Amino acid sequence: MSLNTTPSAADPRRWKALAVLGLIQFMLVLDVTVVNVALPDIQMDLGFTRAGLSWVVNGYVLMAGGFLLLGGRLADVFGRRRLFLLGVGLFAIASATCGAAMNPSMLVVSRFVQGAGEALAAPASLGLIALLFPDPLERMKALGIWGGIAGLGGTSGTVISGVLTDLASWRWIFLINIPVALAALLIVPRLVSESRMEQGAKRPDYWGALTGTAGLIGVVDALISAANHSWGSAHVLVPLLGGLALLGVMIAIEGSSDAPLIPLSFFQNRTRVVSNVTTLFFSSSFFTYFYLLTLFEQQVLGWSPLKGGLSYLPFGFSIGAGIGLGTALMPKLGVKPVMTAGFFGCAIGLYLTSTISTQTSYFGHIMPGMIVLGLASGVSFPAFGNASLHEVTGQDSSLASGVQSAFQQIGGALGLATLATLALRHAHHSIAAGVLPSIATTDGFVLAFRVGAVMCVVGGILVLIFLEHVIAEPRNPLAEELAGAA
Repeated sequence: MSLNTTPSAADPRRWKALAVLGLIQFMLVLDVTVVNVALPDIQMDLGFTRAGLSWVVNGYVLMAGGFLLLGGRLADVFGRRRLFLLGVGLFAIASATCGAAMNPSMLVVSRFVQGAGEALAAPASLGLIALLFPDPLERMKALGIWGGIAGLGGTSGTVISGVLTDLASWRWIFLINIPVALAALLIVPRLVSESRMEQGAKRPDYWGALTGTAGLIGVVDALISAANHSWGSAHVLVPLLGGLALLGVMIAIEGSSDAPLIPLSFFQNRTRVVSNVTTLFFSSSFFTYFYLLTLFEQQVLGWSPLKGGLSYLPFGFSIGAGIGLGTALMPKLGVKPVMTAGFFGCAIGLYLTSTISTQTSYFGHIMPGMIVLGLASGVSFPAFGNASLHEVTGQDSSLASGVQSAFQQIGGALGLATLATLALRHAHHSIAAGVLPSIATTDGFVLAFRVGAVMCVVGGILVLIFLEHVIAEPRNPLAEELAGAA
């Protein structure tokens, strides 16, 4: 924001800016799940090996999860609008090369670049929203809408992917990003002013951020490898232990730095810490649900990508209703009861989904759990968004977004490394024992859904015990940023 704006004056362009920023976040989250349905066609067209195909998904997750913290802090330091536009531009270029990929290497490298684009754009976007809405009640509503749109992006990937893959080509799941990104590059500079933290005379500490980023990459890489290797193998232990060691080095560096990029005091706020930690439980179950249910519909029930994609439409409607309900309840009840209800509701939705069998009907077994999970997830997203920015100043608004987004990405990778692997290994052992493949595969999915339900119950209990009772009224970041600049 420009420094001649008074703290009490809300930018009249803020709601239009929110619409554009939300659309971009929808696109960024969409690309995490949009490839799942199209993977068989991508493998056939480009000649991927089975191991190489996993990097179409993992490359994006690795870069996004590893660089989100650094991207958030760079946005605070060098300008949130600047980093947002840079990230969106990078994402658009990578989307074009994904759609034009002629071989596996070109597609995988492009997915890595897409992930880097998200790591720059996503935290900058949420940091801008925190400053565009200085009024706490308006900010609560805006963050709820933004978080809900992001969640809707994650659930819409299967629908959009199924439609485009069946009716056009898998290449269009990437090419549709280009006009959206170009529109944002043209519109955002007209709606959003530049903002950055005040650095003063001290040189920022980049070593702490770089070691932290390298540590996150190591941890995410280990979680990804755990999907195909045992937890005791070198493929998992080496990057995991190396990543944890680097994170320890980051803590030591940041603790002794006069101008840390990621100050340790940032993690002393209990509301933010609890919301970020419990995000791991939520994201693990949430993203694994889509992965396993998509496999169940196509591999066990024999549905086409189009039919499987369209089966998620009730989820989109229910999550929209949940977003509205959560946003309306937070000013009255506070974050704690809303988030707790969301966790327990997700557990119920996952348990209902675990009633599937080889004779499952869509309306009797899949859709009820989908609607409950969608509604509960929608209720949760506004609460997560507000709790993760609780008492965040204008200095750290994009960093807070980077932390929350990094926990979401790591949670998703953790879920695929544990729940999805648990399901597939259970099926493998059952098949080896003589169980029919379709029944063994379904039993594996049922086990994973029930473990996911337990994880959501644990997350809800942690929120109930440890989260502070706040009405999500953070300090005015714009006023503090202006006061710091005076």
